[in-house]
Amino acid sequence: MLRRAEGALITFHKQGNQNVLAAACPQARAIGLAPGMPLAKARILVAGLDVRPADPEGDAAWLQRLGLFAARRWTPRAGLSGGHGLWLDLGGVAHLFGGERAMCTRILAFLKRLGFTARIAVASTTGAAHALARFGGKPLLLCPSGREADALAQMPLAALRLDDDLLGRAGRLGLERIGELVAMPRAPLQRRFGDALLLRLDQALGRAAEPFDPIVPEEPPSILLRFVEPIASPEAIAEAAGEAVRRLVPILAEAGLGVRRLILAADRVDREVQRVAVRLARATRDGAHLTRLLHARIEEIEPGFGIERLRLIATRVEPLGAQAIEGELAGVRPAPDLALLIDRLAVRLGTRRVHRLTALESDLPERSVGRAGPLGPVALWPDWPRPVRLLSPPEPLDHVMAELPDAPPARFRWRGRSYRVAAADGPERVYGEWWRREAEREAVRDYFQVEAEDGARFWLFRKGDGEDPATGDLSWHLHGLFA
Repeated sequence: MLRRAEGALITFHKQGNQNVLAAACPQARAIGLAPGMPLAKARILVAGLDVRPADPEGDAAWLQRLGLFAARRWTPRAGLSGGHGLWLDLGGVAHLFGGERAMCTRILAFLKRLGFTARIAVASTTGAAHALARFGGKPLLLCPSGREADALAQMPLAALRLDDDLLGRAGRLGLERIGELVAMPRAPLQRRFGDALLLRLDQALGRAAEPFDPIVPEEPPSILLRFVEPIASPEAIAEAAGEAVRRLVPILAEAGLGVRRLILAADRVDREVQRVAVRLARATRDGAHLTRLLHARIEEIEPGFGIERLRLIATRVEPLGAQAIEGELAGVRPAPDLALLIDRLAVRLGTRRVHRLTALESDLPERSVGRAGPLGPVALWPDWPRPVRLLSPPEPLDHVMAELPDAPPARFRWRGRSYRVAAADGPERVYGEWWRREAEREAVRDYFQVEAEDGARFWLFRKGDGEDPATGDLSWHLHGLFA
């Protein structure tokens, strides 16, 4: 039956070969019209519609103006959220407006005076705030810190800002709610959907950081030193770098920030710029520590005919508040601070050479080890007997004598030397990861721990199960050495 809705406003845009609704006013939504519906169908169902073409450029310009107003009036950290929203960082400013709820109520009232309806959600992560604002169904929602998983449990997967392909694949498996994802093991999800789904989930739950680009760019804390006469000696450059650090530390302290990455840029008289960078394992504003790290890199600067300007820029900073000092007064024995040692090693050896090993979810030993940050969390290995040293790649063995299908080798030759096996344990069967490579669909490895007559202990494997040729060519390889 044809319905009439005088004054109901909808906008449309072209999608493929047809016009579809881009937006609908509350009156149009109340009678069943929604974005994504074909325009022809909407006109058939409802008469008297006010139909206008969408103006995405105009909407973006208005949203940009609103973001600039928010940066001046409410919080300096305001950014665009997709095409229809704003991010507002309320940290450090909500108390100026009477708290988060009072501040959000004032913003809603302001937008209502402009003729706009809006929904606001406050959460400790941008992903959770985005989901609650768009799928929460209320004008104002405040999510307590640490309760993001409970607040998002019943929301659809579209709240995680996933693309249509991921949503379709998840729907075919029967996954509809965010809570279902949280309860599932991560390894099968990564195999089926890749890293994008887990990244969005971690960002919403606060397990992974998400970049925030403010509308008004923030200048990084920096210091500029100009010299009356160009300097060229290492001693003069080191003294200037120390002075720049002494001036930078109060700026960081006033802003409550710590440095994670510093750049020292030296402008030579011939207009060439020499740069050295220092990365830190943990945010700090310890002036003496920063000065030592910069002094260790001074020798990399080529002064040429002299340096006329020196700039020290904190390109990456993090919030750094007051920390309790562990000691006898607190009844806690202070733990050794490894961050200072790690920073000095990284400056000397390079950041890629200072890391920790962490376990990865993989059946194949060569894929079960990864790198982690020196101070970052690491996953522990399962309680399985494994060698202290893995060879990468596994080295082939020759002159191997072993009974098929599952007997350990009695003798083998490795790196030109023959070994007789005195004791052995195995086999431990490992299958190929077919979801990674098609060639591993039927691959099989049988691992053995063997001890030679001279006491050396090895971890070796045979490709194939000894019966089906499709599982492997029966070649032997040495994969690890026990202590």
